[in-house]
Amino acid sequence: MEKSKILFTGSTGFLGTILRSALQEEYLVKDFQDYSNELVDICKPIKIDIDFQPDMVIHAAGKAHSVPRTDKEKQLFYDVNYQGTVNVTKYIDNLPHKPSSLIFISTVAVYGLDKGENIIEDHPLNGDTPYAKSKIMAEQYLAEWANKNDIVLGVLRLPLVAGPNPPGNLGAMINGIKTGKYLSIGKADAKKSIIWAADIADIVPKLAEVGGTYNITDGYNPSFGELEKEISKSLNKSNPITIPMFLAKILGGIGDLLGSKAPVNSDKIDKITSTLTFNDDKIRNSLGWNPSKVLGKIKEIV
Repeated sequence: MEKSKILFTGSTGFLGTILRSALQEEYLVKDFQDYSNELVDICKPIKIDIDFQPDMVIHAAGKAHSVPRTDKEKQLFYDVNYQGTVNVTKYIDNLPHKPSSLIFISTVAVYGLDKGENIIEDHPLNGDTPYAKSKIMAEQYLAEWANKNDIVLGVLRLPLVAGPNPPGNLGAMINGIKTGKYLSIGKADAKKSIIWAADIADIVPKLAEVGGTYNITDGYNPSFGELEKEISKSLNKSNPITIPMFLAKILGGIGDLLGSKAPVNSDKIDKITSTLTFNDDKIRNSLGWNPSKVLGKIKEIV
C-alpha cells in the first residue's frame, strides 16, 4: 500500500528532526530543503519544484528561542512566522491538487501569560512579543485560508518541548546543572507544562482528519524542583545549590541595572518562580491524546 505523503517545513530544526524521524515510519515525508543545496528561505516566495503531491502539510518552520534586541531582529519574527506561513500557503495554492489538511505548529506564547494554571484554548490571545504576535497572525491567517480552500486545519499550541539536546530554557537548565552553574530558587515548586516531542507524531493522523486548535502537554506539569532532581540524577550530579527567594530577587534587580549583559533579570526570575500550566482536556477527549510523562524520559534528554 502506497504511503500517504507529507510536505513538512522545518524538518531540520529541533522539533522537526524528531517529528520527521517518527513520521517516516508511516508516511513519505519531504521538506523543501530536500530539493535545494542552499538554505530555503521561506521569508521569500518559494520557487522549488517537488516531485510528489502532498496529502498533508505540516508547517513547523518558524523562529523562536531568542530575545530580539533591535527592530531588525523583531521584524525577523514576522518575516519567518507570519510571512513565511503566507508564502507556504501561496506555494500550496499553485499545486495541481491541494492537500486535504495542514497542521500548524504554534505555541502557548499566544496567550501572553507569564503565570496561570489550567489555561484553556479559548483564553484571549494577548501575546505581545514579536514571537507571540507573529504566531497569532499566522494562526488567524491560516484559519481564513483553510476555510476558503476547504482544507482541514489543525493547530497545536506547544509549551516547553523536551527531547534529546533541547534548545531554550530546558537546554539551559541541563547545561547549567552539567557545568555546576545552575542555582535552584526557593522551594522550586513552580510548575510548567511540557511535552515529549516524539509523542506529537502520534496525534498527527487523527488531527489531520478532524482539525481544530489544541493545547498539548504531557498532562503532568512537573515542577522546577522535580526537573532539577531528575536531570541531576541522570547526569550523576548533586542536586543544585538552592538560594532563597529574596536573594534571587536581588540578583534579578542587579540584572535589571546591567541590562542585556546580565544572565538574569527580574522578569526572568518571576517567570522561573511562577506556575504556568495549560489544560489539554480538549485534545485528550477529542483525539484520544495519551502522552508520555517527560519526567520518565529525562535520561533520553541529557
